[in-house]
This record gives sequence, C-alpha cells and structure tokens, in this order.
Amino acid sequence: MTIEDLRTVPTLSEMPDEVLQWLLNKGKVRRLETGEHLFDKGDPIDHMNIIVDGKVEVYFEQNGQKQVVAEQVSGTITGVLPYSRLKTAAGSGHALRPTTFLSLHKEHFPELERISPELTQELVSLMTTRVREFTSQQQQSDKLIALGKLSAGLAHELNNPAAAIVRSSAELKKRLRNEPEKFKRITSMRTTPEQVDFVTALLTAKIAEASRKKLSLSERSAREDDLTDWLEDHHVPDGYLYAETFVDAGLLVDDLERLLACIGQEALPNVLEWLENSLNTERLIQEIEAAAVRISTLVQSVKSYSHMDKAPVREMTDLREGIESTLTMLGHKLKEKHVRVTLDFADDLVKVSAYGGQLNQVWTNLIDNAIDAMNDGGELTLTGRNDREFVAVQVIDNGSGIPAEVLPKIFDPFFTTKDIGKGTGLGLDIVHKIVKAHNGDIKANSKPGHTEFNLCFPVNG
Repeated sequence: MTIEDLRTVPTLSEMPDEVLQWLLNKGKVRRLETGEHLFDKGDPIDHMNIIVDGKVEVYFEQNGQKQVVAEQVSGTITGVLPYSRLKTAAGSGHALRPTTFLSLHKEHFPELERISPELTQELVSLMTTRVREFTSQQQQSDKLIALGKLSAGLAHELNNPAAAIVRSSAELKKRLRNEPEKFKRITSMRTTPEQVDFVTALLTAKIAEASRKKLSLSERSAREDDLTDWLEDHHVPDGYLYAETFVDAGLLVDDLERLLACIGQEALPNVLEWLENSLNTERLIQEIEAAAVRISTLVQSVKSYSHMDKAPVREMTDLREGIESTLTMLGHKLKEKHVRVTLDFADDLVKVSAYGGQLNQVWTNLIDNAIDAMNDGGELTLTGRNDREFVAVQVIDNGSGIPAEVLPKIFDPFFTTKDIGKGTGLGLDIVHKIVKAHNGDIKANSKPGHTEFNLCFPVNG
C-alpha cells in the first residue's frame, strides 16, 4: 500500500505526505477474502480501519434474523476513532468482495493527535457525523415499524364500518328497487285517513322504540316464535320472514292484533309487507349512519393523534385526550389480544404545556410495549392525577415484567430485547428524551405480573 492509495480516501486526500507515511509505518495492511469477517458481535473494537479497496457489510443478527445497517465501501474509515467511547461491536461485518484496508491500533491515537491535529479533528468530525446518521437511520426505521403497526390496525378498524356501509347500501338498493310494486299494492287499497294515521303512528312509535331495549337470546327466540305463529295463523305469505324485523322493532302480538282490528284481514298482508319494508329500510339507514360515524370518529382520532391540523408548537394539552386517541389507533392490537383497558383519570385533570404530537409518541411506545408484554386477556390501566403544579400519569400492565438486570438499561439508546422488525430499542430512549424535553420525569418499576411507568409533567412546562 502506498501514499497514493491512501489519498483515494476523501478524509486523507489533503493530508501531508509525512502524515500518510506515518499511518503506513504504524498501521498494518490487511486483506479480507469474500465472506471473511472483519468483526463479530461482542468483539473488542480497538482498531481504526481505512478501506482502500473493497466492500464490507455491517449487520445485526437476532434470533436468526439479519438486518443490514451499512455497507462500507472504498474510501470509508471505520472502526474506533479518536475520542470514541466504542468498546465492543454491536453487530458483525464481513467482506462482500475482496477488501484491502489499513488497520491502526488505538494505542497510536495520542501520537496521531500530536503529529496531526488536523487529521484528528477530521476523524472526530467523521465520528460525529457517523453517530448522527446512524441515529437518524435507526429513528426512521423505528418510525416505519410504528407506522406499519398503526396503519395495519387502522386499516382493520376502517374496514369493518366500510364493509357495513357497502353491505347495508346494497341491501337498501335492492329493497328500493321493489318499492314501486309495493307502493302500487298499497295505493290500490281503499284505506281511510284514520287507518293511515294508525299505521303511521305504529311505525313511528316502533322506530323510536327499536333501540331502547336489548333482548336476551331466549327472549328473542320466544318472541320470534310467537310472531311467526300469529302470522301463519292469519295467512300472511312468507310471514316467517317478517318475524326477525318485527322483533328488532319491538312489535308484539298485541300490536298486530290492534293493527288487524284497525285495517281488517284483507289489507293485512300488504300493510305488513309495507311495514316490514319500512322498518328494515330504517334499520339499514341506521346501520349506514353508525358505520359512517365510526369512520368519522376514527379519522378524527387520527387527526388528534398526529396533530396534522396544528402547527408543531407548545400548547395547553389534554393528556387524557391524547391517550384516548392513541388507544383508538392501537385498537386493533388491543382487540386482537383481548386486552381489557381501564382509564382512571381525575375529572378535573388540568392541561399541561406540551407538544401534543410528541407526547402521543410517548403514549404509543408505552402502550405498544405493554400490549407486547401481556398474554391474551391482559389488563392495561392508565391513570391521571393532579399533583400540585404537576400532572402524574401511570401506565400499568400485568404482563411478564422487565427482568431486574434489564430494568436499569431500558432507557439506554438502542437497547432492545425485541426481535428484528419488532422494534429497534429506540422506543423507551425516545420516550425518555421527550419527557425530559418537557421538563418531566419518568420512572419504571417492574416485577412478574406488574409493570408500571410513572410519568410526571409540570403544568407550565
């Protein structure tokens, strides 16, 4: 390896010959064949490596899964750098093709600083850039994982009411298509104004009554049997098809007897057909309305969660509202594991000066971690209390707990016990930073079957 070879490295291109010659004298030229490892997870990192030719792939591996985090090509300076606190390798690196590099042990760094402060400064700047880029990459990865989870849950939540609208509107269209023929049969009847008023009043009363009382399965079955028997006894064609709708509307045999007394047997089949159709049409409209309201509520929750209609400024923020919108966003995951959620917030809970969107990241990470830690049918409790000039929030789950040896590390950058693709470990690090940025505090206590995060925020920031 020559001085000219080192000059192909951008960081070294302007360095004096004597500095480059010093690197050649103190360093050791190494060569890796394709597939050969430069370092493995847990290896001590005590050399700076200047790649002159080749390519090295750096990756993490957990539970047999591989995640590539960088490709170091010709001109890259990697390994330990001056003033770096890096001790051991967090991942592994191997050559993707034959690779030649100069390796300098860190014991030579003090001498390097004396003979070339300029190069030392360049290397420190390189280290700062490397940390910033790696952090940004990992944060983006974590956000994408979180976004994927929220998107999947939201898509599921939206699909149910959307499908209900499609189903109900299709049935409504089918019924309206038959309406002219039914109207023709009704108009051909010679009914008095008093009869019309009676039927209209009955319909209006039953529409208003339909949603008031919920029947047990046995009660429904008994009423359907009674109505079906009555309709058959009075020779109503396909009367058994009307029974379910009439039960939903709260119609009883007594109502049908009064109707019969008012309109007579001859008009009964046509009037009952019209009545059943009107009640069913009302039911379908109510189903469409309920589904549309559900979609509107979900959209509003997304807006509230993301603060998409607000500028990113600090404002007085309702913590309960943010937590509830986060629970909506994670609703599918909560339902999937049959998690029971208890909200216990003071009625007079005061608002705090905060960035609402950032706090929603806190709730998302804490609640998502709690769901992951719990078995099917777990219990999640969230509380909020005023505490003098602060607001205290607790997030409690009855999951597996955090091991005692792990608990002190949970707020460390990139620390994780999750599989690749299920989180980068940035979750609690971000939570900690956001809480501290709000001049708040967060502490965790855990034992098997009980984990709680205690958060405290000053009202005025």
